[in-house]
Amino acid sequence: MAFGFGAMIQKLKASPKTIVFTEGTDPRILEASSRLLASTFLIPILIGNPDEVFAAAEEAGYNVRGAQIIDPNNYDRFDEMVDTFVELRKKKGMTREKAIPMMRQPNYFGTMLVKMGLADSLLGGATYSTADTVRPALQIIKAKPGYSSVSSCFILVRPSASGENEVLAFGDCAINIHPTKEQIAETGIECADCGRIFGIDPKVAFLSFSTHGSAKDESVDKMREAAAMAKERRPDLAIDGELQFDAAVSPAVARTKCPNSDVAGHANVFVFPDINAGNIGYKIAQRLGQFDAYGPILNGLNAPINDLSRGCNGMEVYSMAIITAALAD
Repeated sequence: MAFGFGAMIQKLKASPKTIVFTEGTDPRILEASSRLLASTFLIPILIGNPDEVFAAAEEAGYNVRGAQIIDPNNYDRFDEMVDTFVELRKKKGMTREKAIPMMRQPNYFGTMLVKMGLADSLLGGATYSTADTVRPALQIIKAKPGYSSVSSCFILVRPSASGENEVLAFGDCAINIHPTKEQIAETGIECADCGRIFGIDPKVAFLSFSTHGSAKDESVDKMREAAAMAKERRPDLAIDGELQFDAAVSPAVARTKCPNSDVAGHANVFVFPDINAGNIGYKIAQRLGQFDAYGPILNGLNAPINDLSRGCNGMEVYSMAIITAALAD
């Protein structure tokens, strides 16, 4: 497999985990589950009716015998799940009557399995939106203490001429549409920490159309202030901003535009001003730059829950399952 998966698999072999797949009858999920079951380091938990799951697996030609299959409509701890959800959301007016149909939804049910310690991680979104993965995660798992929101990170990987992989981190490309400067600062910190898992020695660039005041605009101020906030919060990280992309990646441009920066010209973690820029940026890198894109990896949650692209294939599900489970403590 690509880049750092060997180390992740070794970590999982030393401490095997479970992962919930919320779409238990999807052929791509079944393909990934079949591959995982051929190993011993990650056990899939498929949400769905067992007869329907096995029928879908047989039709698609995959063997998922050995997977846990849990049906929200026939689960002996369902009432406990409902009670837990009501307690978590009582300040928002949650009642048992509202909670029961919600908890029968695979995305809510699967997230509660993680909350209750019955599973280590979750991967969803092969057939529904990012919001439908993130919403139950925020309501049930919640953000880490000290963080105001959840953000996302894509890991971009491309073989280089030296034979080693070029690995970059991009954020936020999938979650926060109009982030505040506080959220942008948190995104930079979380992307740096996420990048370390993949072997990146983070040099974090907060991106803009301006470099160190070369242009004037509220959006420029926002990125500069976000970079300053991230630096204050994490002085151990190499952070600079605001930087134009060419100054962030080209040593020659950096020498001209910001010669005293310890990040410019060598950045490998890129923080975008909003989801428009981030989503466009990673897809340009993927489609024109020939990078493989892994993600979105959700940062800032109390447990590893990740989202799939609806255009994913079975191998991408398998890869994201390993990444997600490897993030578990």
